[in-house]
Amino acid sequence: MDSRCAMDVIELDHVVVGAGVVGLASAAALARAGREVFVLEAGPTIGSGISSRNSEVIHSGVYYTTGTLRHLLCVEGRRRLYAYCERHGIAHNKCGKLIVATNEAEAEKIAGIAVRAKENGVENTDLITGAAAMALEPALKAVAALHVAETGIIDTHGYMLALQGEVEAAGGAVLLRHSVRRGTAAPGRFTLDVDTPDGPFTLTCRSLVIAAGPWTHKVAGRIEGYDISAIHPLVLAKGSYFSYAGKPVFSRLIYPAPIDGGLGTHVTLDLAGRMRFGPDVEWLNTGDPDAVDFSVDPARAESFYANVRRFWPHLPDGSLVPDYSGVRPKLAPRGTQEDFLLHGPAQHGVEGLVGLFGLESPGLTSSLAIGERVRGLVEPTALAA
Repeated sequence: MDSRCAMDVIELDHVVVGAGVVGLASAAALARAGREVFVLEAGPTIGSGISSRNSEVIHSGVYYTTGTLRHLLCVEGRRRLYAYCERHGIAHNKCGKLIVATNEAEAEKIAGIAVRAKENGVENTDLITGAAAMALEPALKAVAALHVAETGIIDTHGYMLALQGEVEAAGGAVLLRHSVRRGTAAPGRFTLDVDTPDGPFTLTCRSLVIAAGPWTHKVAGRIEGYDISAIHPLVLAKGSYFSYAGKPVFSRLIYPAPIDGGLGTHVTLDLAGRMRFGPDVEWLNTGDPDAVDFSVDPARAESFYANVRRFWPHLPDGSLVPDYSGVRPKLAPRGTQEDFLLHGPAQHGVEGLVGLFGLESPGLTSSLAIGERVRGLVEPTALAA
């Protein structure tokens, strides 16, 4: 598809705004149902937003309040994602993780996580002693730990390429550097004015999914007829990562007890075995994702050393190198946790329109399950059949 001339109106069936993991997974779910779907991405590549700025962890589902979308979609999505990786040859490693306690107060918190893990139906979780944890990971210092075998890591870009391939195989396409300037919404018919490097054009479609990560509020606000006034304003929390300059000392992911706004500064591994630490939590004074400075302040390393040495006392001085940062699109004030919001016709009354708000972690893990939910919201009768 090209921009043709500015006077043309291009008619499409399904349009997804945002080519991150959730947008692509939503488009791929429609493609699997035989639908032709086009994905509009404002950036120069797929995953150029927050999907390229996360820890690439496949989460198990142990943390989230039982019965919430975060819980249900994480557990379902994790199972789907491992199977998808096997089926499509996507690099991944179910390496497992330890959630560690370094004092008795943290041990009580981790014991609570163990109870929730069982309530959430997460397989292969075991509360173990500090000695058992240190036997698994000799560099560790812990008084207790929760061993979570279902946690893993994934090649996020390879995953997104596979999803893009499904969209294209069904006759659709991912259109890069295509940003929505404005639009109108009516049940089953949407009009979008789209800017591209080759000039603007207008399209119509019968379903519209806005899956633009922290930009979803901004895009949805440009659509006349889409009332988002009841949705909590966007709250942004930046997370920075530091890489480790030495040889890795852990074979599993190592997480401390959770903190407000995140899961604590933890040890992650990439598929080459390299170690990095993060993210921390830095609450921003802006709700505009375009105003976020994604550079990593080297001075933040001081808090990383302090936090990591609580469970790895021998972290060498001078071994942390600024790496990258991401941002979490939150729908709740600081220190509280809001559920995912899949804003469909039942909430806003516009057939064929879905807005995906607050999809922070575990959005990557949940993406295939979210995609199926989106398909159901877009075409409820088709899904029921």
